[in-house]
Amino acid sequence: MRARSVATLMTTLFALLVGLLCAPQATSATPTTAAASGTFRNPLNTGPDPFMTYANGAYHLTTTQGGSIKMWRSPSLSTLLDAEPITVWTDTDASRNQHIWAAEFYRFDSRWYMYYTADDGVDDHHRLYVLESAGDNPAGPYHFKAKLTPPNHTNDFAIDPGILQHNGRLYLAYSGINAYQHNGLNIAPMSNPYTVSGNAVALNGAGGCPEVREGPEFLNRNGRTWMTYSACDTGKPDYQVWTMSLPDGADPLVPGNWTQHSGAVFSRNDARGVFGPGHHAFFRSPDGTEDWIIYHAKTTTEFTYTNRTTRAQKIGWKADGSPDLGTPLALGATQNLPAGDPGSGNHWINDDGRSSGNGTVTYQGSWNSGTGCAAQCFWSDDHWSDQAGSTATISFTGTRLALLSVEDTGNGIAGIRVDGGAEQRVDFYGALRTGETLQYLSPRLPYGAHTVQIRVTGERNSASGAAFVSVDRAEVYTD
Repeated sequence: MRARSVATLMTTLFALLVGLLCAPQATSATPTTAAASGTFRNPLNTGPDPFMTYANGAYHLTTTQGGSIKMWRSPSLSTLLDAEPITVWTDTDASRNQHIWAAEFYRFDSRWYMYYTADDGVDDHHRLYVLESAGDNPAGPYHFKAKLTPPNHTNDFAIDPGILQHNGRLYLAYSGINAYQHNGLNIAPMSNPYTVSGNAVALNGAGGCPEVREGPEFLNRNGRTWMTYSACDTGKPDYQVWTMSLPDGADPLVPGNWTQHSGAVFSRNDARGVFGPGHHAFFRSPDGTEDWIIYHAKTTTEFTYTNRTTRAQKIGWKADGSPDLGTPLALGATQNLPAGDPGSGNHWINDDGRSSGNGTVTYQGSWNSGTGCAAQCFWSDDHWSDQAGSTATISFTGTRLALLSVEDTGNGIAGIRVDGGAEQRVDFYGALRTGETLQYLSPRLPYGAHTVQIRVTGERNSASGAAFVSVDRAEVYTD
């Protein structure tokens, strides 16, 4: 992160050159004063296992929710966190209505097919299923279509379905029991989008850790199909992405046709506070000219399945034709929107009062401030207090405000008011310390000037060791 002296200089430049600065660099979480309409910041969603595509003039995103399949839609990447979820599937069949994970959806012949895994409450009973849409809309409605079962794995654990389209045929790739792992890579032929037509073949993927090979996804370019997959346990900070490739024209059911590439192609970035990046997918920009990765990652090094949030960033291609996934960016890094994305004018407000749009923060009472939170905070700084009655008031122009800050074992309960209305109690406590955690999303408001006040109550739940409340980043929406 940049030094405070540079921050002061940036503030001065903002006063002199507002509206004339260039777009921000995507390689740093340091705020800039560029026009916000063409930029966005992660997270896009608070859930893990993301899949997304752009269709019918909007991004459509799913993440694992457990008891249902939910979808978020938005014309701009910048407002996905602000979007209201649509429940596209629940199930009354007790054999498959729990632990619904990792939904992916693809369009074939003017219908959408939703692939997912679910069980009856027992993890080892996870199996693969597919839904079919009633029309040409990725948000459904859907009806149950089929269970997906290779003949040689009729009653075996299976998760993370992905679809390979290769040489005019469809293949089901997934993670399940094989000779190499309990969660190993398998691929089976399909005769149509809802029928497995032959035995699954195991692929012996490398991965740096012994546990799993999961979440297979595919890119095709430069005469090869690139299969990327996640390795290590997703609870570890070392969860990471590896890759194999297959020449165009080669049979994907012959393991020897796949070339294993050594080393992770996407992995933890300690300097930016990114851990366990993986379980990803790819999508194209609205104008079709750019390739992007969407993935989940954490802001803690602890072994945990919580705090996995959805993020996106642009990828490139190397001279040898292989995909260049780059390095995971800091959670709050300001990035340019995908090409063809209309934007929405949303912007950030930092805890020290600086903003890329219209917004200020004022404090009353006793507050601490500093850079001790490092990569866990936007621009490496925040404000915090445990003194009852102390307030932070954020003034902004827009329709909605998201509050992101450190969640910790010593945090307490805040009282939050919108435009001086009734106070809502929000617990900032977390069993693990995490950064830039979404603490609060305001109601949708009429466009205009608003305030959100955060009051330190001095109260805490029984598990917390103190009553601190942290103020870090606010994201303002204008849609």
